[in-house]
Amino acid sequence: MTDSSSPEPESGRAADLDLRLVRYFTVVAEQRHFGRAAEALHVAQPSLSRQIARLEQTIGARLLDRTTQGTKLTEAGEVFLPQAKSLLRSAAQATARARAAAEPSRITIGYMTGIIVTPAVRELRRQHPDADVHTVHVDWNESRDALLDHRLDAAVARLPFPTDQLNVTILYDEPRVVIVPLQHRLAGKEYVTLADIADEPMPRVRGSDPAWSAFWRIEPRPDGRRVLDGPIVDAMEDKFEVVAAGEAVAIGAGVAHNSLRPDLTAIPLEGVEPVHVVLATRADDRSRLVAAFRKIASAQLTGPEPRVRH
Repeated sequence: MTDSSSPEPESGRAADLDLRLVRYFTVVAEQRHFGRAAEALHVAQPSLSRQIARLEQTIGARLLDRTTQGTKLTEAGEVFLPQAKSLLRSAAQATARARAAAEPSRITIGYMTGIIVTPAVRELRRQHPDADVHTVHVDWNESRDALLDHRLDAAVARLPFPTDQLNVTILYDEPRVVIVPLQHRLAGKEYVTLADIADEPMPRVRGSDPAWSAFWRIEPRPDGRRVLDGPIVDAMEDKFEVVAAGEAVAIGAGVAHNSLRPDLTAIPLEGVEPVHVVLATRADDRSRLVAAFRKIASAQLTGPEPRVRH
């Protein structure tokens, strides 16, 4: 007996999957919301709904259910999601390896907000004038996936993030800071400690890696106190908005927040380990350009001058 609510497959043969539709599905599955997924994919929401329906028709199973809280995976969707990600990764790797064979002098270097890679990139181009060197900005949670998907060949990024299957070299450290609105009681102080923010709520980023969240919220605290939960946000811009509104304070990297929005200020946070800025590449990458960039980055990307306190 069949489930009448499940889409009928287009034919009895093996599904001929459109990778574009598979990618659309993974984005909706990660966002848990058709509207946010459509925005991330730069497509209209009705069009995205039609494309997901096409994919479900091809597979012959419903993958997603809409609820009043957003979108959730069906049992079939839960099974399909890891396979879909693996399929997309395999396709990206096959494309990248074919391109690398045809274009042996190409490298794409990623960097996060507040990290300057220009000196190393300039030197790489000087040493390899025939190389095709690209740079691209990556979000805080993209580095590892972008490397393993071959969208990047090297990433200069901040730990923590999962580093399995990667070759990681620490380049320099950045101090951590507490970000508060200008009207906050701590604004204007030379520095603060964890004791100063013990009773301040801190925002949580929806879907963030637990190790990443623990690092930036500094939990557990050394004294065993529980970190007060602030609002849940979906993006870094939302994080700064709730801080500016006085709903929470946040911890960031000092250099990354030198150009904060004008209604916020950053105060050095003493007594905590700094942020490690690293160069990450695929562990199995033997590209001469990647090796050259690693050597250059280690020599040239040494971080900002240390703060001198008077």
